[in-house]
Amino acid sequence: MKPAEARLSTLAVARDILLTPFGLDEDKLLKTLGTMFTHKVDYADLYFQFTKSESWGLEEGIVKTGSFAIDQGVGVRAVAGTRTAFSYSDDISDSALREAAAATRTIARAGSGRTKVAGAVTPVDGRALYLPHDPLASLDATAKVALLERLETMARARDPRVVQVMAGLAGEYDVVLVARSDGVLAADIRPLVRLSLTVIVEQNGRRETETAGGGGRYRYDYFSDALLARYAAEAVDAAIVNLDARPAPAGPMTVVLGPGWPGILLHEAIGHGLEADFNRKGSSTFAGMIGERVAARGVTVVDDGTLPDRRGSLNIDDEGNPTQCTTLIEDGILTGYLQDTLNARLMKMPVTGNARRESFAHLPMPRMTNTYMLGGDRDPGDILASVKNGLYAVNFGGGQVDITNGKFVFSASEAYMIENGKVTYPVKGATLIGNGPEVLNRVTMIGNDMRLDPGVGVCGKEGQSVPVGVGQPTLRIDGVTVGGTAS
Repeated sequence: MKPAEARLSTLAVARDILLTPFGLDEDKLLKTLGTMFTHKVDYADLYFQFTKSESWGLEEGIVKTGSFAIDQGVGVRAVAGTRTAFSYSDDISDSALREAAAATRTIARAGSGRTKVAGAVTPVDGRALYLPHDPLASLDATAKVALLERLETMARARDPRVVQVMAGLAGEYDVVLVARSDGVLAADIRPLVRLSLTVIVEQNGRRETETAGGGGRYRYDYFSDALLARYAAEAVDAAIVNLDARPAPAGPMTVVLGPGWPGILLHEAIGHGLEADFNRKGSSTFAGMIGERVAARGVTVVDDGTLPDRRGSLNIDDEGNPTQCTTLIEDGILTGYLQDTLNARLMKMPVTGNARRESFAHLPMPRMTNTYMLGGDRDPGDILASVKNGLYAVNFGGGQVDITNGKFVFSASEAYMIENGKVTYPVKGATLIGNGPEVLNRVTMIGNDMRLDPGVGVCGKEGQSVPVGVGQPTLRIDGVTVGGTAS
């Protein structure tokens, strides 16, 4: 199927799944929106969603867990000034819509305002970044189990020190339709798959654990045997390295971050602080700083929801706006924030297509999609060679950040010491401690090897989780505080 054909069929499929079976059509949606505009509201929308999802889990050579779920419903929202009223229902029907719409009018003042609901719908084409596959139907149950078994076999064959393997396969088929009071009608069909691998290795009584995996907006046949072998190698090899890891030293030092997944530090320490709601309310450390230098020269950070097939990409955001590539920091200068409709209107800034919600039962808010730093002109080998003594952080585990001041703590799951420009021995227990804006200003070398993560990112905000992507090139950062375990 060509991308253009996919775009044309998406709205028809969404109608067939979310409207027609329940006796709904565009006229009834406009009528529902119109009832909210008998009071003074500025904006209203309806968000319909159908989601089919599954997961499979293998442990000790046996698929021990499995789940399958279908969820559907509609969220109804009205906005008046800074106030938002929201109601949702898992009953998609004309009567349920009317009841939900009536509940949202409680925020509005009596008497109709000058804003009116549109008289007709205007179908809006989003992008065509991925095909509208149903990944759950792309393999039968036997083939899904066999895929996990092949991954386990590859991991165990990689090294005899592998003592335990756990693997998980997950897929989702998500259909959304947005109807807005300005007449916009938009839809999206969002496939999503993910494969995860955890291995435990043992040597002389010492055990180490590592993970690998990936995914995106594909069918299950994305996971070729070559890709499975790569996941197995990444997890097993990293775990074996950590068997010989020494305690990490502590103190200020030069840190080199590897490309790809280490961009999670950028996502957490910088990205959340650039979401519009935090800046409109003045709670972000970046509030009121557009046009000011917030990073070293050469640092350019973008949020790009338009990358084909990526986990964080969307054809439309959850308000029906086409996604964009938004430059947030350009050559060290703060140039913008991530905007949804509400915050863009209140801040008098353009909408950037970053409204996201976990499901129909949640309010949208400005969120990241795929957030990454652009590459520079330095060879990664030259960056490592430039460091006399420092830490090379290749992979990260968990972390915490306070967006009000930018302070963060991140643990490195795979890291090495750099001595006289050479990567030497692995270390364990290294944590990076710092302040996001300060760290951005300490970037002194930017590699030419920008890479995105393999497709495993999940972002949490105010209790809502959404899939995201991160990325960056190799970076040299001077004067980073490293917390270690060495005495």
